[in-house]
Amino acid sequence: MRFFLFLLLAAPRLFAQTVVIDAGAIIDGRGSVLHDKRITIEGSRITGIADRPKSRAANASVIDLRNYTLMPGWIDTHVHLDWHFGKDGKIVRQQKEDPEALVLYDAENAWLTLQGGFTTVQSVGSRPDGFVRDRINDGHLPGPRILTSIRQITKDSGNPEQLRALVRQTKADGADLIKLFATSGLGAGGAQTMTDEQIQATCSEAKGQGLRSVVHAIGDSGIRASVLAGCTSIEHGNFISDESLQLMAAHGTYFDPNFLVLHNYLEHLAQYDFPPATETKLRNAVPTSADVLRRARKYGVKVVLGTDAVAGAHGRNAEEFIYRVKDGGDKPMDALISGTSLAAEALGLGNTVGSIAPGYEADLVATEGNPLEDISAVRNVVFVMKSGRIYKNKQ
Repeated sequence: MRFFLFLLLAAPRLFAQTVVIDAGAIIDGRGSVLHDKRITIEGSRITGIADRPKSRAANASVIDLRNYTLMPGWIDTHVHLDWHFGKDGKIVRQQKEDPEALVLYDAENAWLTLQGGFTTVQSVGSRPDGFVRDRINDGHLPGPRILTSIRQITKDSGNPEQLRALVRQTKADGADLIKLFATSGLGAGGAQTMTDEQIQATCSEAKGQGLRSVVHAIGDSGIRASVLAGCTSIEHGNFISDESLQLMAAHGTYFDPNFLVLHNYLEHLAQYDFPPATETKLRNAVPTSADVLRRARKYGVKVVLGTDAVAGAHGRNAEEFIYRVKDGGDKPMDALISGTSLAAEALGLGNTVGSIAPGYEADLVATEGNPLEDISAVRNVVFVMKSGRIYKNKQ
């Protein structure tokens, strides 16, 4: 009886499926390019990388990706999976949507994102994210690995002691991280809204609870207060100063300037019903964001890849790579590292995903064409694998 119980418990490990992939070119996520390799996958993990045999048996079961470029599954550190357009084509605000419908849209957008080559995302955040995350983790829904903040914390969420309690409650509710708004939005000018004490309480309590803290911060004062409070990552940073960038580099704070969200809003102006003044601010923000990215690179800031994907952007997350190279002047390899190993590190998953190496999850994406030669190749996703399971194979 004990032997059969052992077999039952050990079955996933003992009888894990073996998958072999022959790759012509591999961008490993850490800055290296490998050629003519054979990757062996046992269950959900990569177990070996070796030189590809010059010939193979006719009956060998091998996935042939020799004519494509293979990379780690991409990671988006900033999405909003619940955002969607309604039947009239207009944006639907979360509070005006039926909860049941919201979960379905969340799951649909998760699927679109996975098909676009992103095997891990950080959704920041709404309650439906947690339900979809758990169903994906249990194997009942197809989708990327999801980390979620469940809710968002703002200046109106309470005094410092109430904020500490809310952080603890958010963890108890199943959050993977804390999301807070240190400033207003771009349209409102980006001024600091939470006090220094509120920011300090939120981020320090998050750290004490073993959670990361991701901060919406447009203006410089809110950014600086968040960095000094020990928050993990700054999102947007449109009006950041050189001094604050240097402070971020010194503190090891991650930085996520977002391009796709700006272009997506501009492409869907009528659907979002933005006033003319907001359109002007969005257009002006594109060159400003490009300047911020160049300065962040200059000072050695840890730049990760996040899109702030909202309605209209899900499934098109890879456009962020293109905007960062063509608008922001990033080197293609730097942009890809931002969306693989460095993004994984920022999410606390640096030893699990974001790299093609033995022991890592078999999260893989292959493109027709080489993004190092033409970054727009990221649009041509032909193969997606997450944890050893194939979700797309158009080769």
